[in-house]
Amino acid sequence: MFKELGSLLAYQHMSRTSIMMAKVKRVIASKKSKYQRIEIVELEEFGKALILDGLIQSTEADEAYYHESLVHPAMTLHPNPKKVLIIGGGEGATLKEVLKHNTVEKAVMVDIDEEVIEMCKKHLTTMHQGSFNNPKAKIIITDGLKYIAETNETYNVIILDLTDPYASRIAQKLYTQEFYRNIYSKLTEDGVMVTQAGNSFFYHEEYSQALKSIKTVFPIVLEYNVWIPSFAYACNFILASKQNYPTEIPAEEVDRRLNKRGVKTKFFNGKTYTAIINMPIYVNLKA
Repeated sequence: MFKELGSLLAYQHMSRTSIMMAKVKRVIASKKSKYQRIEIVELEEFGKALILDGLIQSTEADEAYYHESLVHPAMTLHPNPKKVLIIGGGEGATLKEVLKHNTVEKAVMVDIDEEVIEMCKKHLTTMHQGSFNNPKAKIIITDGLKYIAETNETYNVIILDLTDPYASRIAQKLYTQEFYRNIYSKLTEDGVMVTQAGNSFFYHEEYSQALKSIKTVFPIVLEYNVWIPSFAYACNFILASKQNYPTEIPAEEVDRRLNKRGVKTKFFNGKTYTAIINMPIYVNLKA
C-alpha cells in the first residue's frame, strides 16, 4: 500500500503490467508472518478485506461471488459429500460454505500460515461466521503439500483455495501434476476436486499449465470463470471428477440438492451453475 494525495491506497497487480487501486478507509491489522505479508484493511467500496503479499484475497462486498463459486459446484456435483478437505482458505469463508451442506460430517481445513487464521478469526467474523468453532471442523496448521503426501484419509470433495500460481512460492507446488496425482489418490471413488486457478486472460501460460496437469490426472475436467469485482478480473476455477459429469446436472437438480441440504446462498443457484459452466474462458486475443 502507498499514500497518494493524502489518501492511503491499496493496489495490486492484475497482471505483470496492469494495476488496480482501491481507497483504504482504515488499516485494521498488518504484520509479516514467516510466509507472507498479511494485511486486513477496510476499503471504501468493498468493506473489510484480507490482503496477502499485496493481493486482495477476499472482501466483504464480494466474497460470496468467489467462495460460493469455488465451493458449491463441487459440493453439489457430489451426490452425498460427507468428508471434505480444504487446503488454504485462511479467512474461513470456504469452510463456512462447505459447512452449509448438512450432509457434511467432517470438514478438514489445512493452512500453512496460522497467523493468517488467527488474524481472520479476530477481524473477519463476517466472512467466517464462527465456522472455525463448528464441531464438524478440524483445523490443521501445516503445508498442504506435506499433508496430502502423508495423510491416510480419503475425502469425497477436496477444495483448493490457494493463492494464485504466480502470486507466491508457497502455492506454486500446489499446481503441479505430482500434487494433483496425490489429490486424486486421496479422493473416494466418486470424489470431486476443485481449485481456483488465477486468471487465464492475464496469466494464460500459468493457467494453461495447471489445466494441463489436471487433465493428465482426472478423466473429467471442466473449466469455469466468475467475475470478482475486487480482483478486477474473472477468476478461473477448474473442477475435476472421477465419475460425476458436471454438464449432466440440470439447474433444477442443483437447486434440489441445495434445498435438501439446507444451503442458503447469495449468488449461487441452479441457474448460476448452468450459466458459469457454459461461459467461455477468457484469453487475451492479442497473445
